Parts: sequence; C-alpha cells; structure tokens
Amino acid sequence: MGRRKLEDDDDDNNNNKEFKSKNLQAERRRRQKLSDRLLTLRSLMNKATIIDDAITYIQELQKTSQVLSEQLLEMEGSSEESVMPMKLEIDVAQHDMKKCGIKEEVKVSNIDGNKFLIKIIVEKKRGCFTQLIEAMNYLGFELSETNVTTFSGAMLFSSCVH
Repeated sequence: MGRRKLEDDDDDNNNNKEFKSKNLQAERRRRQKLSDRLLTLRSLMNKATIIDDAITYIQELQKTSQVLSEQLLEMEGSSEESVMPMKLEIDVAQHDMKKCGIKEEVKVSNIDGNKFLIKIIVEKKRGCFTQLIEAMNYLGFELSETNVTTFSGAMLFSSCVH
C-alpha cells in the first residue's frame, strides 16, 4: 500500500515486480536542492570574509571600551571632589561602631551536613559587601537566605552556605 509498480511489463511476470516509493524522486530533488544551497552558503562564507568580520567586530569593541574608559575617568574626576566627605563618613561610622561596643567577628555554625550558617560583623564601608560576596563566590560557596543589617557603622552579614 502506498507504493507503485516500477516495472509492470507483463501480468504473467508477477514474481519479478519491483516496488518504488511514490515520493522517491521528490525526496531526491529536495536533497539535491538542499545540497546546492549549502554549497552556495559555504562559498559565501570563505575564510577571508570571516576574518574581515572578526576584525570589524574587534574594532567596534575597542571603540566601545575606549568610550567607557573615558566615561569612567570623567566619573572618577568628578568624584574626587567628594572624597573628603566620604572619608569623614567612614571615620564617623568606625567611631560609632567602637563607641557602641561592636567588634568585628566571624561565626560559623554547622546546620546539617554540608550546610553552614555564617555570621560576619565588619565595619560598614563602601564596597565591603561586594568584596565579601565576590570572596564567597571565589571560594565556591553557594549562598542562600542571605541577610544584611547595618547599625552604628557596623554591618552584620548572615547567610546559609552550601
């Protein structure tokens, strides 16, 4: 069913009949078309074109990097004017922390198997939290249920670590 006879010369010669799929020629034409299109695509994408595209992309990235570097320098230049008040804020925060009797410390408690609770008290400074998270990631810790609390120039960081 679904097949037609290739050779039907004689009704007496029923034993030598061969069958051929209805869609065989259409499938061959489709595959040949696909093959031709792939060859055309390969000829368009030669090595010189790929290298030229890569050079153009790298040049665009360099221009973007230069623009971002200039913007960063501008931002740093404008922030130099406000450095003195920020240093004063840090000194005040450190003084408040010591005045309240808060000391820097690290506590680690085992919860279950390879699950730990970490509590860290540090002086509240700009970028301190970011550095702490980067260090935890570098060490391969998986943080969950993380809390950060600040009070009188101190920062309490607590997290469940796997």
